[in-house]
Formats: sequence, structure tokens, C-alpha cells
Amino acid sequence: MKGENRKGLLMIFTGNGKGKTTAAIGLSVRAAGHGMRTCFIQFIKGSWHYGEMDALKRLSDLIDLEVMGRGFTWKSDDLEKDKKEAKNAWEHAKKVILSCDYDIVVLDEFTYAINYSMVDLEDVVETFKKRPQRLHVVVTGRDAPDELIQIADLVTEMKEVKHPFKAGIKAQKGIEF
Repeated sequence: MKGENRKGLLMIFTGNGKGKTTAAIGLSVRAAGHGMRTCFIQFIKGSWHYGEMDALKRLSDLIDLEVMGRGFTWKSDDLEKDKKEAKNAWEHAKKVILSCDYDIVVLDEFTYAINYSMVDLEDVVETFKKRPQRLHVVVTGRDAPDELIQIADLVTEMKEVKHPFKAGIKAQKGIEF
């Protein structure tokens, strides 16, 4: 909230368990309840349809959802195109982060863009250090780099203990997508 004196936090939701994006969405919805504006940038999910996209669109007066990726990189038919898209998404995200237009910026599935060397980790760290003092930034994705963990204010690791897929239960609407 503009004019409010607060310290923006860098938050990371990582790990191999389910719920990283869901946690970021929940935080965004909570913030919307307080009139805060969020820019939610998805780096990987691409053309897949998820229920949370429809839910966030219902809050479009406070949450801007921007789907920037082409889909899951490990299923890609053109990694060079994926790399270019990720670089473009990161350049856009940097402008959003430095714009002072939002209270929260979520970089969903961003660790993959870093870990696949699609974006430069040093540039990411420097951008996060230069962000406006009141801006909260959320990064989601597996295997968060140590350099991000070191500068983060909050790191939550989602750990898979049990998953229905291993029992032969397929992904279900409203639960996994």
C-alpha cells in the first residue's frame, strides 16, 4: 500500500512437494483482500489450463496474471525458443519489479529459468537487491539456488511425503490443475 512504511520481503517457495504455486496464489489472494496489487508472472506453465488462472482473473482489478512461458521446458520441442521467451519474461519482470506499480510481484516457476541458465543468476540477485524497499517478491520452483536462499527473508521448502499419483490416482480438476 503506497505510503505505508514496510519492508518488502523476498520469499521463496521451493522443494519437490506440491503447493509452491498454490502458496503464492494464496498469498496474492490474501493481499488482494487488503487492497494490495500483485503482478503474478508465470514463467513455465504456458498454454496449460489451470483453475487458479480462472480464479486469479476474477480478481483482475488487483491481480495481474501474465503467462509468459511456452509450457514445461523438459517437454520442449525448441529449447532455444524457450530460452528466448524466458529472457523476454525476465526483462519484463525486471521492469515490473522496478516500476513501483505493485505491492507484490510473483515469479512463478522462476527457479527453472535460472537453473536451466535461461536467465543470469547474478542479474537476478542484483535486481532483487535493487527492488523498491516496500516491494514483496515471491519466487516459486524446485531447487532454488543457494544465492537466492542467502538473500531471501523467507524460504519455505515443500517436501513430498506422499502423493496420490504413486497410487495410480491421476491428476484431478480442482486439486492438481
